[in-house]
Amino acid sequence: MRSINTTIKTGFGALAVALMATTSFAQDKVELIYSDTVAETDIRSELLRTEFGGCLGDEFDFKPYFGATLFKQGTELTAMQRGNLDMAGLAIYDFQNQVPATSILGAAYLYRDYDHLRAVTHSDVLDDLWASVESEAGVKVLANPYIGTRHVNLRGDKKIMTPADLAGVKLRMPGGEGWQFVGEALGASPTPMAFTEVYTGLQTGAIDGQDNPLPADKSMKFYEVTDQIILTGHLIANNQFAISMSKWNSLTEAQQAKVQECALKFEAALDKTTLEQEAVLVDFFKGEGLDVYEPDKTAFRDHVLAEYLNSEFSKDWPEGLLDKINAL
Repeated sequence: MRSINTTIKTGFGALAVALMATTSFAQDKVELIYSDTVAETDIRSELLRTEFGGCLGDEFDFKPYFGATLFKQGTELTAMQRGNLDMAGLAIYDFQNQVPATSILGAAYLYRDYDHLRAVTHSDVLDDLWASVESEAGVKVLANPYIGTRHVNLRGDKKIMTPADLAGVKLRMPGGEGWQFVGEALGASPTPMAFTEVYTGLQTGAIDGQDNPLPADKSMKFYEVTDQIILTGHLIANNQFAISMSKWNSLTEAQQAKVQECALKFEAALDKTTLEQEAVLVDFFKGEGLDVYEPDKTAFRDHVLAEYLNSEFSKDWPEGLLDKINAL
C-alpha cells in the first residue's frame, strides 16, 4: 500500500510540475491583441493571420479580432492609448485631432499612384511625422499596407464626370472630420456611416453611394446593391499598421525587431495581393452588370486639391513636406 501511495504521490507531483511548466511557458508568450473593421473572411484578415501572425513564431500569442467585434471603427486609437488594445490597422484620419500635421497624408490625390506611395513610405521623408505620432499619440506605425485605390461607387445611372455631378449625392464616408472632408472635396454630400452598415444603407437607399477600393467592394458585395463605379482614384489607400508605444516599449530589442520584420512581410504580401485583385476586378464588376468608367480626373484632381489648399487642414501641413512628397 505504501508503494502504491508513493507512486500516486510521485505521479501527482510530476503532473503538477508539468502543469506549472506549461503555465509558465504560456505566461512567457507575448500577447498581441489586434482589432480591425474588415470581415474575418476578407483577404486582408487571412494575410494578417498567415503573414504577420504566422511570422511571429512561438514567442508570441497573436489574437486578431475582425468585423469591428472588439472595437468600433474609429475607436481603436483611444483603446490603444488606454491600454485596452495592442495593435490595429488605423486610418490616417484617426490621428488628425491629436497630431494635426498628419492631415497631409489624408489629402485626396496626394499620391499619384501605388509606386509613388511606396516611394514615399519607403523613404525617410515621413520620419519626423511618424516620430510626432509616437510622442503625441502614443503609437508606433510599423508599416503602411496598401489596401487599394478608392473609387466612387453609386446607385442609379446618372453619369459622373466632374465634381459638380456629385452635388447632392449622399456619399457614405467613415466618421470623422478628415473623412467627411474627402467626400465634401469630391463634390458630394458626405454621410457618416459605419463600414459594417454600408451594404444595408445602399440596399435601403439611406445613402446613394460609397467609396472604397475595388477589393473591398467585392468582399463586402457592394456590387449587389449599386449600379456603377466611377474610377476617380482619389485616394491611394493604405492603413497605418500600428502598435501602442506601451506594448512596444515592453518588448525586448529582439522582439521589436521580429514584430517589425513581420509587419513589413504583411505589408509586402497585402500589396501584392491587392494589386493582383485590382488588375482583374474591373472586368468582374462589368460582368456583374455595373457600369465602370473613368471621369474627368483632371477636373476632380484640380477641384479637390484646391479645396484642400483653401481649407483649415492645409495650415497644419509641415512646411516643405508636400514638395518633398511631390518630388519623389
